[in-house]
Amino acid sequence: MTSRPLHVAYAFAALAAAATLPLAGAEAQQAPAKSAAQSKPAASAPRSQHKVAIQVSQNDKGAMDLALNNARNIIDYYKGKGETVALEIVTYGPGLHMLRDTSPVKDRIAPMALENPNLTFIACGNTQANQSKAEGKPVVLLSEAKVMPSGVVRLMELQKQGYAYIRP
Repeated sequence: MTSRPLHVAYAFAALAAAATLPLAGAEAQQAPAKSAAQSKPAASAPRSQHKVAIQVSQNDKGAMDLALNNARNIIDYYKGKGETVALEIVTYGPGLHMLRDTSPVKDRIAPMALENPNLTFIACGNTQANQSKAEGKPVVLLSEAKVMPSGVVRLMELQKQGYAYIRP
């Protein structure tokens, strides 16, 4: 077994240590920004103890009423327990009719949205564009509707964030 001179061993150790310094410096610079962002909740999103996403993908008044009833029951249940729930009703495909200005349940949506600040109505932008093209005119949505690029992707994002998924 041959031994290297001591100065060669020190040189290798110094090179190895120097190679990790830029990485450690970059991590140290990013760490404060990360922790500051994590400790600061978004001002627009109230923190809720429970999170639920309800899918509406049918142009059927019964399915729309069921989704609204489910939302009302969930909200009332947790309110009775003194707990909060963030709830999103996500519409896409034929279900977008729920949030159109001709919706068969539009009279229920406005009061529910006003009474429940943690209730959000999501409209699929892809569906809105496709329906507008097919009908040859703009599809007008209720003022309570928040348009997202894709309803299906929104559901995926919500599930990734820990939302329970309901499809009535």
